[in-house]
Amino acid sequence: MTYDIAAPEPAGMVASLSSLGYSLPAAIADLVDNSISAKASTIDVEFTWAGPDSWIAVIDNGEGMTADDLVTAMTVAARGPAAQRSASDLGRFGVGLKSASFSQARQLTVATATDGEWNVRTWDLDVVEKFGQWRLLRGADKSTTALLDKIRSTTNHGTVVLWRRLNGYHDVTEDDERTQKQFYAEATRVESHLGMVFTRFLTGSRRRTMRVSGTLVDPWDPFLSTHPSVQRLPVEDLPFGGGSVRVEAFVLPSAQRLTSAECDKAGGPRGWLDQQGFYVYRRDRLILAGDWLGQRGVRREEKYNLARIAVDIPAEMDVEWGVDVRKSSVVPPVGLRPHLRRIAMQTRRRASDVLRHRGQVAARTHGDPLLYAWKVQRSDDTVTCRINRGHPLVKAALRPGGGNPDDVRALIRLLEETVPITALRVMHETDTSDDPEPFGGPGPADDGASEVAQRIYEAMVTDGRSPAAARERLRTMPPFDQMQGFWNS
Repeated sequence: MTYDIAAPEPAGMVASLSSLGYSLPAAIADLVDNSISAKASTIDVEFTWAGPDSWIAVIDNGEGMTADDLVTAMTVAARGPAAQRSASDLGRFGVGLKSASFSQARQLTVATATDGEWNVRTWDLDVVEKFGQWRLLRGADKSTTALLDKIRSTTNHGTVVLWRRLNGYHDVTEDDERTQKQFYAEATRVESHLGMVFTRFLTGSRRRTMRVSGTLVDPWDPFLSTHPSVQRLPVEDLPFGGGSVRVEAFVLPSAQRLTSAECDKAGGPRGWLDQQGFYVYRRDRLILAGDWLGQRGVRREEKYNLARIAVDIPAEMDVEWGVDVRKSSVVPPVGLRPHLRRIAMQTRRRASDVLRHRGQVAARTHGDPLLYAWKVQRSDDTVTCRINRGHPLVKAALRPGGGNPDDVRALIRLLEETVPITALRVMHETDTSDDPEPFGGPGPADDGASEVAQRIYEAMVTDGRSPAAARERLRTMPPFDQMQGFWNS
């Protein structure tokens, strides 16, 4: 047959790779994957504020790469998902380094050495777009080279991945204290995310040392597996496709069996409500944290906050589980869904029993103050329900001189749609299942939901967040985390 060569245009491909929806923590986790695959024992993530010249780097003491290996690593999709990989390789598509980096910066420089000789290559997206060619630059410009010399240690092997010209910072000044504070707040988020994703690599005999701006990353065990009061359900090995999927369910202790510090930590980076559900691991790397895998009628409710389930899938089952490029979502195979649902329902019943008969719920008290419009607490046998003054719409409505009428209307609608009925039921130890769905439930957002989301988005941007950070926050903010709208694009 005759054929045409239809090669993708570089600028369009760059735009596509830059728009895969990486958050900054997820993008850095993709780089850390490469460091672990390179058998690094120490991994440092450095954030340095310098206004428009701010930079982020990931430095490891792994095996490093030869010049040829470096060019392969810098080539988009040089190795597809079917390529042979070592047992320690956490990659899949061969685009993680590039797509993660292009989503965050206009310049990606990698310096690597195996035996003392450092090889350097640079992707400058301005150059790619100007010439319409995949021009991988050898070496780096003078200022980047000077920066690399400062970053590199005296070791004769390892890799440095350096991001410069960071997205969202090109029009700021070095003395912009609010943006500087936001920049370092991102470092704290990265630290928390890495502690969750790489817990199994930060503990045990294979322990790595991981730091973010000099602070040791603290592993976060979502299952409180060493706590004497945690309930473990029997481990199940579900056969599938010539292999098996390991599933272990946990019911965490009630709040009264945890110290205040333990309760705060167990709530996780996103808070108790958003951390319940399945935790899917691939080669010990966390892919998905706290999700009910889209099972019909199975949704997040406070009475199931103590239910967490570990699922270990072999890397060979990536296709069957629909592991995406960002390694942040999965879709379970049809043949396993009934078993996962059965385990989920059993774990949820156990968790509900603990809260109903023995526990106090830590509902909406340990999560991000941006997420919930209501705060429900139980203290000294008294239940309180308060509007969250830290929510962006509430802050906008309370500004001196009165809030914008559109903000106030959006706030009122949000409060109407998210009355914390479920939390109050759990607090009062009841057990019903007729809880309302905000804005009509999951799926495409209607006009009302989109209008409220738009006002929240604008309020966050006005308050100093970048547009990308505001959309990312909306994607995790109930009830918009269960909907499709402009924040997902």
